[in-house]
Amino acid sequence: MNADRKPVHHAVYDTLADWETGHATAYLARAGYEIRTVGPSIDSVTSIGGLRIQPDLPLDDVRPEDSSLLILPGGDLWDTGDDLAPFARKAREFLDAGVPVAAICGATAGLAREGLLDDRAHTSAVSFYLAATGYGGGERYVDADAVTDGKLITAGPTEPVAFAREIFRLLGVYEGEVLDAWYRLFHDSDAEAYAVLEQAGGQ
Repeated sequence: MNADRKPVHHAVYDTLADWETGHATAYLARAGYEIRTVGPSIDSVTSIGGLRIQPDLPLDDVRPEDSSLLILPGGDLWDTGDDLAPFARKAREFLDAGVPVAAICGATAGLAREGLLDDRAHTSAVSFYLAATGYGGGERYVDADAVTDGKLITAGPTEPVAFAREIFRLLGVYEGEVLDAWYRLFHDSDAEAYAVLEQAGGQ
């Protein structure tokens, strides 16, 4: 791991959508970032896909100054109660400190309920999904695969590759032609993009 880079913190909780963040974490790790999992506590959690995950640390122990990024995956619990509200409050703490947050799928609804999307361009699964939260940011909704506004990245559940692309762009993991090639390879199965990545050492 690159000692000069602060860890990336990845939230984990029961029902987390385990397909949404794999592209991002795999290539962040390859780029030298330590990935640390953050749970409500250090008790193990189970994803939608049945994967059991032992968190590295509890949410209360995470500080923005010790992190490069907070990743919030989707999960059924975002829409069935307030169990995950503390993660949305932690996202506010990160953004207030100028540390990036990346939220996908149901996590965007959690941020909407926290008021974090009222004044930021954002996206999600569909606009009416967020509208159901009663949030005040409907006019800032963008119909796009993923959206970055300042230090906040949002994406819908069908866009894990675009979600990763925006994370790489924001953190400077890949840029320009290499970033475009990475996206084309994993989103479009563009074989020509592989050669670009091989030449740049980004694959």
